[in-house]
Amino acid sequence: MELTAIPGVGEKTAAALADLDDPERALREGDVAALAEAPGISAGRAAAIARAAVRHEHDADGEFLATDRARDVYEDVLDLLKERTVTDYAARRMETFVPTGAPSRIAEVRALVDRATDREADPATLDALSDVTPLADPPPTRVRDRCLATADAERYAEAEEAVPELSVEVVDDARDLAELARSYATVIALDETFAGVDVAGDVRVRPDALEHPAEVVPERLLAFFAANRDTLLAAARVHDAAGMEPPCDLDALRDALSRLDDDGTPVGDDELDRLTTAVDDLDAAVGTAESVANDHLRTAIRERDVTIEGTDFLSLVEQGARVDALLSRELADEFDHAVAKARDHLIDSLDLADEADLAERVFGGDPTFPLEHDAEAVSRLRTELAAARDRRAGRIKTELADDLRALRDPADRLVRAALERDVELAVARFADDFDCTLPDVDDDVSGVAVEGGRSPLLDVPFAEVEPVDYAVSGVTLLSGVNSGGKTSTLDLLALVTVLAHMGLPVPAAAARVERVSELHYYAKSQGTLDAGAFEATLRDFADLVTGTDSRLVLVDELESITEPGASAKIIAGILESLDGGDVTAVFVSHLAGEIRDAAGIDVAVDGIEAVGLVDGELRVNRSPVTDHLARSTPELIVEKLATESAERTADDDPPTDEDDFYRRLLEKF
Repeated sequence: MELTAIPGVGEKTAAALADLDDPERALREGDVAALAEAPGISAGRAAAIARAAVRHEHDADGEFLATDRARDVYEDVLDLLKERTVTDYAARRMETFVPTGAPSRIAEVRALVDRATDREADPATLDALSDVTPLADPPPTRVRDRCLATADAERYAEAEEAVPELSVEVVDDARDLAELARSYATVIALDETFAGVDVAGDVRVRPDALEHPAEVVPERLLAFFAANRDTLLAAARVHDAAGMEPPCDLDALRDALSRLDDDGTPVGDDELDRLTTAVDDLDAAVGTAESVANDHLRTAIRERDVTIEGTDFLSLVEQGARVDALLSRELADEFDHAVAKARDHLIDSLDLADEADLAERVFGGDPTFPLEHDAEAVSRLRTELAAARDRRAGRIKTELADDLRALRDPADRLVRAALERDVELAVARFADDFDCTLPDVDDDVSGVAVEGGRSPLLDVPFAEVEPVDYAVSGVTLLSGVNSGGKTSTLDLLALVTVLAHMGLPVPAAAARVERVSELHYYAKSQGTLDAGAFEATLRDFADLVTGTDSRLVLVDELESITEPGASAKIIAGILESLDGGDVTAVFVSHLAGEIRDAAGIDVAVDGIEAVGLVDGELRVNRSPVTDHLARSTPELIVEKLATESAERTADDDPPTDEDDFYRRLLEKF
């Protein structure tokens, strides 16, 4: 797919999308999460690009929603769908379902609907979905125990970009490598020329290191899985709860994740824990060991029977008097015992094993009081413990990264499948909540036919919406009483048409929809338009009647744009221009009779009939009656008053003036 061929995607955006691993797949599947990973692409922009890609892929670059009111209906549809999603991803994904006249796109979405309606939105799956988010790469973390080395300036720049976690050092020869090896636990030489060089330390020659950064910096992979642990575990729960076939062994994934700390540090290895604790607690353990030894010596001195009183001897010692000879002669055994206690405490408290020899060097030497540790020996012990810790951690990181490397691609598929299940469940819940069915969408169908249609856009609970049956084709006027449901019928037709062209089910027992290229829906004008706005409106209809694409045109009370007498003539002229074209048009009007009389063609008139007034309230048959000019609300009221007046007059009494007044008014209709 040529990225710049997608409407709205320029060179800059195409370059950003090209940075993705597989931009064609993301565009083809409407994967807004993957698209949003491109530099500078927000989630909203990703959804817009995906919509444009859908239209382009299915050769439907035209704008199906041709008017503001048509777009409003589409936005209402999206809101209904989004309300039934759990994840932000699915909500954005809904925006990629656009109405088009492309049969391939309609068929593609209908295939998704077929899968979706077989899904069960059980609480466990929905609960697990609430913790699923798209996978994200954490920012690079600096790794300080190893570095990259190269003698090539271009290689240097390439290495800095490819492996930002490591320092990159410039070296000229083996001597420089040896110098680096004294400062870093591991040095990775990128140049083949260093192969066979013998230097002290851990120096590895890896010319291919930049092609395999995960092997050089296993921390990158570990950080990725640590940062995405919660969403991966949630996606695994979704698969379990929904009975989905996972792309990997979920137990193996959970086991690997359990061996990672939140910051990507391996956990669960007793030896690494021992070494880490020993390094962290070394200073405290040395201080405590000194205290143990000195407490022992203090007690021994206090209780010892020597030439001077023990208390005086202790006082002299604490004042700094030289007592080496006295200690050596009188307390040699006690000093050795104190040193042994200090060494034992240090080894036991830090659980030292192979490092015991180094630990023993921390205490000893000439007898002194108070006993002091050998700082140089402590430094050597610390270095040895830290090196052992780093070697152990490096080996465990490499082993764990090897295990996780095989799970990297399956992890993407695992989360993507969970997020797509949310999309399917939202469609399934929409279909279930509004008693939907897939309509027939075909070029052979003429117009729109709805059986048992109920609009969820009305301001009443859906269960209370009265079903509507209505079939219309060609050019038709829809008449009816005020508040009888004419506008809501237009909304239903628009809603069914939009959903059908999105490939989605419609809220009806059955529906047949002609496949059209454009939906023109004109809402009722709020008051009479001024001359400029009236002229602009006429220009819109001039463009509409001269178009060649198949269209559905819905117009609500166009007569409100100007004086009633002129309106009837204008609407009649528009209907004449639309008649015979590839158009289905429904015009709602209170001037249906006048328009029909003014038109030079036979104009079909359907009516939403009121069956009467009960306690001042209209009783209406919401399904339009074909070829029927519905009576207006004023006519019904006048008829009611005339009937009531006549009923109050006795059969043998002459009509009253009131009877004559109502009768004459009724005759005007």
